[in-house]
Amino acid sequence: MMSLPFYQRHHEHYDRAYRHKALSSTVSQYQKETKSKSAVYAQGSAAYTRGSAAYRHSSAAGFSLDSSAAYSHGSSAHDLESAAYSYGSTAYDHSAAQSKRSAAYSLDSESLSTSSAAYSHASESINKLAAAYRLGSEAYSFGLKNSNLMIEDQSYKMSPKAKRAKQSLISEDKENKALDYSVPIFTGREVNISGITDTEEERIKESAAYVAKRNLFATGEGVSVSKVAKTSEEEHHEKKSRKVAIRESAERVAMKKTLEETQAFHRKLNQDKLLHAPEFIIEPRSHTIWEKENVRFNCSVAGWPEPRVTWYKNNVPIDVQAHPGKYIIQSRYGLHSLEITECEFDDTAQYHASAMNVKGEVSVYASLVVKRYKGEIDASLLHARNLSLSPFAVTPHGYASRFEISFVDKFDVAFGREGETMSLGCTVVINPDIKRFKPDIEWYRNGVLITPSKWVQMQWSGERASLTLTHANKEDEGLYTLRVAMGEYYEEYSGYVFVRDADAEIPGAPGAPLDVQCLDANKDYVIVSWKQPAVDGGNPILGYFIDRCEVGTSHWTQCNENPVKFARFPVTGLIEGRSYIFRVRAVNKAGVSLPSRVSEPVAALDPADRARLRSHPSAPWTGQIIVTEEEPAEGVVPGPPTDLQVIEATKNYVVLSWKPPGQRGHEGIMYFVEKCVAGTEDWQRVNTEIPVKSPRFAVFDLSEGKSYCFRVRCCNSAGIGEPSEATEATVVDDKLDIPKAPGRIMPTRNTDTSVVVTWTEPPDAKELVGYYIESSVEGSGRWEPCNNNPVKGTRFVCHGLNTGEKYIFRVRAVNAAGLSEFSQESEPIEVKAAIGGGLLHAAPSPPYDIVVLESVRDSMVLGWKQPEAIGGTEITGYYVNYREVVDGVPGKWKEANIKAVTERAYRIQNLKENMVYQFQVAAANLAGVGAPSKPSKPFKCEEWTIAVPGPPHDVKCTEVRKDSLVLLWKEPVYSGRSPIVGYYVDMKETEAKEERWRSVNEKPLQKKFLKIGGLTQGVSYVFRVRATNQAGVGKPSDVTDAVIAETRPGTKEVVVDVDDNGVISLNFECDQMSPDSKFIWSKNYEPIEDDPRLNIDTKGGKSKLSFKDLGEDDLGIYSCIVTDTDGVSSSYTIDEEEMKRLLALSHERQFPTVPLISELAVEILEKGEVRFWLQAEKLSGNAKANFVFNDKEIFNGEKYKMKVDQNTGLVEMIMDKLEEKDEGTYTFQLQDGKATNQSSLVLIGDVFKKLRDEADFQRKEWHRKQGPHFVDKLGWEVTDECNVMLKCKVANIKKETHIVWYKDDREIMVDEEHDFKDGVCTLLISEFSKKDAGTYEVILKDDRGKDSSELKLKDTAFADLMNEVCRKIALSATDLKIQSTAEGIRLYSYVTYYVEDLRVGWVHNDTQIKFTDRMRTGVTGEQIWLQINEPTPQDKGRYIMELFDGNTTHKKTVDLSGQAFDEAFAEFQRLKQAAIAEKNRARVLGGLPDVVTIQEGKALNLSCTVWGDPTPEVSWLKNEKSFVSDANCILKFESGKNVSFSISTVSTQDSGKYSIVVKNKYGTETSDVTVIVMPVSGQTDTVQGHNQNNKTVSKKKKAMTASKQKEGGKKDFIKTHGEEITATEETPDPNEIPPLEAEKDTKSNQQAAKKTAGKAGVAEKVPQPTESSDRQGKKPLEKAALGKPH
Repeated sequence: MMSLPFYQRHHEHYDRAYRHKALSSTVSQYQKETKSKSAVYAQGSAAYTRGSAAYRHSSAAGFSLDSSAAYSHGSSAHDLESAAYSYGSTAYDHSAAQSKRSAAYSLDSESLSTSSAAYSHASESINKLAAAYRLGSEAYSFGLKNSNLMIEDQSYKMSPKAKRAKQSLISEDKENKALDYSVPIFTGREVNISGITDTEEERIKESAAYVAKRNLFATGEGVSVSKVAKTSEEEHHEKKSRKVAIRESAERVAMKKTLEETQAFHRKLNQDKLLHAPEFIIEPRSHTIWEKENVRFNCSVAGWPEPRVTWYKNNVPIDVQAHPGKYIIQSRYGLHSLEITECEFDDTAQYHASAMNVKGEVSVYASLVVKRYKGEIDASLLHARNLSLSPFAVTPHGYASRFEISFVDKFDVAFGREGETMSLGCTVVINPDIKRFKPDIEWYRNGVLITPSKWVQMQWSGERASLTLTHANKEDEGLYTLRVAMGEYYEEYSGYVFVRDADAEIPGAPGAPLDVQCLDANKDYVIVSWKQPAVDGGNPILGYFIDRCEVGTSHWTQCNENPVKFARFPVTGLIEGRSYIFRVRAVNKAGVSLPSRVSEPVAALDPADRARLRSHPSAPWTGQIIVTEEEPAEGVVPGPPTDLQVIEATKNYVVLSWKPPGQRGHEGIMYFVEKCVAGTEDWQRVNTEIPVKSPRFAVFDLSEGKSYCFRVRCCNSAGIGEPSEATEATVVDDKLDIPKAPGRIMPTRNTDTSVVVTWTEPPDAKELVGYYIESSVEGSGRWEPCNNNPVKGTRFVCHGLNTGEKYIFRVRAVNAAGLSEFSQESEPIEVKAAIGGGLLHAAPSPPYDIVVLESVRDSMVLGWKQPEAIGGTEITGYYVNYREVVDGVPGKWKEANIKAVTERAYRIQNLKENMVYQFQVAAANLAGVGAPSKPSKPFKCEEWTIAVPGPPHDVKCTEVRKDSLVLLWKEPVYSGRSPIVGYYVDMKETEAKEERWRSVNEKPLQKKFLKIGGLTQGVSYVFRVRATNQAGVGKPSDVTDAVIAETRPGTKEVVVDVDDNGVISLNFECDQMSPDSKFIWSKNYEPIEDDPRLNIDTKGGKSKLSFKDLGEDDLGIYSCIVTDTDGVSSSYTIDEEEMKRLLALSHERQFPTVPLISELAVEILEKGEVRFWLQAEKLSGNAKANFVFNDKEIFNGEKYKMKVDQNTGLVEMIMDKLEEKDEGTYTFQLQDGKATNQSSLVLIGDVFKKLRDEADFQRKEWHRKQGPHFVDKLGWEVTDECNVMLKCKVANIKKETHIVWYKDDREIMVDEEHDFKDGVCTLLISEFSKKDAGTYEVILKDDRGKDSSELKLKDTAFADLMNEVCRKIALSATDLKIQSTAEGIRLYSYVTYYVEDLRVGWVHNDTQIKFTDRMRTGVTGEQIWLQINEPTPQDKGRYIMELFDGNTTHKKTVDLSGQAFDEAFAEFQRLKQAAIAEKNRARVLGGLPDVVTIQEGKALNLSCTVWGDPTPEVSWLKNEKSFVSDANCILKFESGKNVSFSISTVSTQDSGKYSIVVKNKYGTETSDVTVIVMPVSGQTDTVQGHNQNNKTVSKKKKAMTASKQKEGGKKDFIKTHGEEITATEETPDPNEIPPLEAEKDTKSNQQAAKKTAGKAGVAEKVPQPTESSDRQGKKPLEKAALGKPH
């Protein structure tokens, strides 16, 4: 039974939030109904089985199957309440509720008919009640699955399911209608619906049903029956006979007794009044059977609603369909069974049945043992793993004492892709093969046992074991191990499986995250964690999206709006009792990845409830767990929660955890979470809408970098409790840092297609998930992931590489905060099998160069060189063999030593004198003894009698650099007849001849090492050593291996260090170490062994040699060699000078001083304050400062303001004002831990006086700056446009501040108001010249004061300014260009503008030009030109224009020669001829109007003047056709220039376009006139075309007409044409020119003296502007432009 949350029932504050009017009205209706007492209902009144439908077919009375037993007692008429009570209560019997096909149905037929007859004589009200019960029983029989009791009546529908039957109270008799009658029907829900519905409407209905049910049954009250019904019943009683009444009375007594017994039984059976958890009445028992027999497990379960039972084998659900005929599962009448047919040996297992309903889940267990017949192995002993029996050790019947298990056709390293199906398999061969004795087959992934699931399937065919990944994911990547066990014997085989990312749907999207898990699940909250993918798609991953899906549905919901980078995320807002699955998607700037594999289902439950439900969410058929709450008690306000703490903090959220309070009453509690910014008490409630149920909560929407405190309050129906103790201040930031990059990446050969990569863990790594390894072919630049699932440990085998290729590797670490940076790239390694068949450690190669170091009569001392390949681990020793050689025939090999020797020199005893021997040596390591060396050359065993020493041995090179190396050797075994006094070292280039050997040292060396310098980089050398004694120099040692002088990449040196405690140490680091490498420290190249003055500490790839008390005894060369590397070594020399330096540094570290960046200094601040300050390099939080003046300490107060800033190391003291008594010495004393320092400053005499005067001036200056003032005084600059701008910078300006400019005490009127936008005031003077010289002043003023600034531009200042103006003008000059004119050739250049101060000169062929009428210069506007009239070939050459600005001459050059001159001269000739032609061509000078409008019948006279040389020919056209004179139209041409056109009487036929054409040899010109003849009668006038007044009037008429059109248009002078103009004015054509523009164009044409000069529209000629128009006139001061701020 789902309890209604307390805040929906009692607490008025929550009622307002969770109820609305419909719910309130429904609840109040039920509360009214419960006031009337009736015995109609009891506890089980709502429980009707499917058998109640029988009453719909028999009669109007409805009752359940078992109710027939009650009616069979003989009574057919009874009281309404008892009848209803009887069949309602007996219907709840458990067995009857479980079956609708029981035998009771057939036995009830007689009782059924009897009761039907009895009801026919009874009241009609029973029919109505039965009909109502029938509807309720139907609804209940189909809906009673989930324990929620729903209510529905006629007026208000309360069922949350549309498919449920609607209840109605239909009465056949309207007079007996139940007016005050209501039957609550309690219905259940489907199994897969959780305890809280999805819509607010369903919540309302569910809540109302709960309240009504509680009120109805908690008090034992029923539902009242209408008075009309009772009255009807009483009337029927009056008609019954006495016999019938007695029988009914007796039956009523019997039924009441039965009802009381039934109620008592149900109270014991179901303490929840309606529901109870499953309970196994009969449990299954265990069986032991023979093979091929059948077995059946039986059990009986009680519970309401009816529990669902699932059978399991070894905790795996039994799938009947997967094994047809094998398993038979039945459920009948509450009896559940599992039958297994023809049992086999594999059926031996543990079986259990699990029953579950809404109240919980319970399981019972039974075992099955299948035995074999006689002659076979006892099967009961073979399943010790499953049955926990003792393991068998020896095969029965003596078949074998041991099994040999081998694998054939083994699976190899496998590569797959996400989504693919992968299969691994192995054929298993077991010897001996015993019939029916089956092995145990187990599969492991990374050491974890794999169980069958939908992702993994395992098969065993009897010979072959296989594992199939049905849908591979990156989670499936790992090392798979097949274990085959036969009793106590087992064998394993392993292979790695790699799973690559599936192709992204969006190119460039990252790979899918993996290993999604749910942590810390609670009622409404769960933490989802995952692992980051190895592939980011080429772009950094921006974050992750988390999706959730309710189990049983397919709808995914995104949990976070913004991507989160942290690989853990708290998901809140879950609905209690529901189960969820989760997935994660990665996102980068290219898009979103494919989703990860879904997590395992997790239920939103309290951990205690989950523990009670055995930790498993549900039975296999559903993912839902439906949680119920007990009816809570009220009245106790809960106490504060305890143990509140922040368990996780990131940039996105903070997770809180706490424990429930001890004082909370018996009802459930909920929580409110509050936050505040640290340091304040402004608490804000985080979850304002709904309190949380879980003692976990994730707080979002916090400001990154801020500190917060949190606290929690409890609440229940009694109120809200006191808050918990607040947490410590928590900074919103990631507490878990991204790990640092791993180090020391070392690849090692493994096989032909794999490489072993090792590395070291990054320092300070926390919560590491694993590592990702990437590989790249050397030089390709393309990196590929070697693994897609993070690997643990610091070693990984990278498979799938190409044989023979060289690869480099890099590694990055992973934790929840993210992925580290990549490590440094490893050294390249060629992929090929390692020595020893792919083993990491192989036996060493043979030693070589065997020599005899000493020989006596019966023994010889041998020496040899270390093997070139030591096999990946250090050499543990050497084995020496020898054999005799007689007459050149070698004998058998004999062992010289049984125990390995560690030195590379060995004395072989018991040899024969004068016998010749050969020797061979083999090296050994952990992998074994390597191959022996080749036999040495024969040596004779004889007594050496020579006087000189034998050869030194074990000569080797170390500390090889590009120009030096160190040579080490050991003294000869044979020293000669006198002691050795020194050594000589010889060297030569490797390829040089023997005679090229030269000695390195002139005098013999006493020591057995030598640093050889002066080598040439890249050259190969060999070395040898000779010992000397008094007798002479002995034999040379064996030659060393060739050594190339080079410093290898990554070479590191020994570094000296002095720590904070003054300890002096030598430090050496190596990143090329193998797992077996060691650091070997030496002093003067002798190994250090337990020196009490030294301490050696080695960790990982770092080793430290510390001096306990450095002194003269410690002087020497300290070297360090790293074994099992390619010669990694270095040394450091400590001599007397170095020792003194180190001891001084050690003393400084032991007794430190606070280092200062600056000593004590003084400065004047803006307000005239005096600031004393010094700055230390670094101060800790405990640093202190003392301030001393004249040997007396001063303290912070009114006069002195002191401050110490530990973050910046700044120590300062500020004094408001200096007085005479402040003269003296100031000292700052610092103390930081044990470090101290001080600094002093002396202020006396003139120094103090000057400082005080400066402070006084600065104080006054500050007061000035309180009003508007100048920051930068008035100055000038010349703009790129060659204008002069006066500018100044101002400050402390406000809106009311005014600025006034003056020149020579006269105010300058500016064009616009200044806005002081950028605090810059400017005055722009364009075309600056001499008249602008003077004194300029600018004044700022407002109510706070004023300030002024002055600039004098006179004399030298003005000259400097003009020089700058001229320089700008000269720089603006364009390149010289050539232009041909009708007069000659012009050279010209443009400047911004021209001033007289700019001096212009011209040079021709390096000769200054003297100007004449033919060669002249000038300036026209911005053009500076040189005119060459009538040019000649002598004018060819190079021309230079010189512009002198007063300081510098600027030149522009053009070459007027060759083609340039020819083209310019030709153009001049053409223009000259064109000018002559233009001057003499025929043209119409004027007289004709454009349009003539005339009335019909009038005379028309037009005249004009023509000109041309020679005299032009004149002709006329009418409408583009030739037109000649006739009687009506007279055309005249007189004196070669006057032309007239006359029509005595015009008619409409004379309308048209008339054209006069004048022509001579230089050109032709046409002038048109349009004649419009209007058929309007009126006064006859003559229109004269040559009348100047007419022309003027005509133009005025046009102008007036246009003006009137603008003013509204009162009257038209010219009818037709005026109308056209008017239309054009109002609706202009886009292709036409508006009238005002037409006038401008006309004027322009008049100025150009084009053909329109003769038209009537011309009033006067406009004069042409001259070339020499002067632009030197300056604008008046009143029009100077006020420049805007910049």
